[in-house]
Amino acid sequence: MTCLHYNKAEIDEFANILTDAGLKNILALRGDKNPNIAEKEDFRHASDLIAYMKAKWDFCFLGACYPECHPESDDRISDVKHLKAKVNAGAEVLLSQLFFDTKLFFRFQEDCRIADINTPIIPGIMPVINASQIRRMITMCGATFPVRFQKIIHKYEDNKEALFDAGMSYALSQIIDLLVNDIDGIHLYTMNNPLVARRICEGIRNII
Repeated sequence: MTCLHYNKAEIDEFANILTDAGLKNILALRGDKNPNIAEKEDFRHASDLIAYMKAKWDFCFLGACYPECHPESDDRISDVKHLKAKVNAGAEVLLSQLFFDTKLFFRFQEDCRIADINTPIIPGIMPVINASQIRRMITMCGATFPVRFQKIIHKYEDNKEALFDAGMSYALSQIIDLLVNDIDGIHLYTMNNPLVARRICEGIRNII
């Protein structure tokens, strides 16, 4: 649920619909700024939405986090400070933005622990399986591409089948690295592709 373009009355209406539907979990997001859509004043941050809804409804709230910092953050310190405010508002689980350098996730995890953020942090993994995804990731999320990942892209970007297999293999290597370090779970960004989810599950079936 996003909040930047909604007022309290609209959020109340959404929350009642979700309650009537029996839903229990909400991923609370600010939402992207859009010059064509007017922003409302009630909720400037996801933490505002969580605090407001937590006082009125019995949902479990998930919050977003950014292993390489939110695009609007000045630095890692300020980013974690804002994240702590989100947790203090009532976020019970943190779901990370995608990343391709697992070391950066572990660094972020340590930053959170130093800041006394003990909420479960679930890393988000996106298997890159086609060239259009690569271009979109470069322009949208600014994720760091490690050298090994860059080599995979350059070698296979013109071979659809090979890029699919190589992208899946890279994602599996990330997931295994995370699992052996006792992370709190894995979130897959599959872009509604069931084959991706199935291949990942098959790849880790014997190690979880």
